[in-house]
Amino acid sequence: MDLCLGQVFSKDKTFRPRKRFEPGTQRFELYKKAQASLKSGLDLRSVVQLPQGENINDWIAVHVVDFFNRINLIYGTVSEFCTERSCPVMSGGQRYEYRWKDNNLYKKPTKLPALKYMSLLMNWIETLINNEDIFPTTVGVPFPKNFQQVCKKILSRLFRVFVHVYIHHFDSICSMGAEAHVNTCYKHYYYFITEFSLIEHSELQPL
Repeated sequence: MDLCLGQVFSKDKTFRPRKRFEPGTQRFELYKKAQASLKSGLDLRSVVQLPQGENINDWIAVHVVDFFNRINLIYGTVSEFCTERSCPVMSGGQRYEYRWKDNNLYKKPTKLPALKYMSLLMNWIETLINNEDIFPTTVGVPFPKNFQQVCKKILSRLFRVFVHVYIHHFDSICSMGAEAHVNTCYKHYYYFITEFSLIEHSELQPL
């Protein structure tokens, strides 16, 4: 299974370039701590808890970037099956449809093929996490007052990727033997957002 996952979830499959933490920074140390906890076999509910003495915004920032990387990678593995023909609308089954709005090119919620929606979503998130005014990387530079609101928006939209992958492409994930990895990633994400109340419960209904 490890070999299979190593083949499936390779850097070549990433839908967008991975965002990395700078070695030597507090954020990098937190990231290493989080990864060590994940690999230790601890219960995921314990893994997501804020370490004693750490800043909650730093902890949220580390996880938002990590989830972006992981979910970006998961979607990258199925993107070749997610075409305008197979997925003409970004949806989660027949009951849930997601429309794109960014107050820039799309000022009103717009129906788009899933692949186009994902591309816009990943570009939007990448722009935000690379913005030093929102995700500062310099020690001593404070997070903006609306930081957690921005993260809630990012995480709620990343949830839609899980919805689409689970409902429309899980057969492809299973054929690759990668369902255990995807399930673990989703559980980690779910425990984190519920630990810090980062998404309204009603938004989680599709899964």
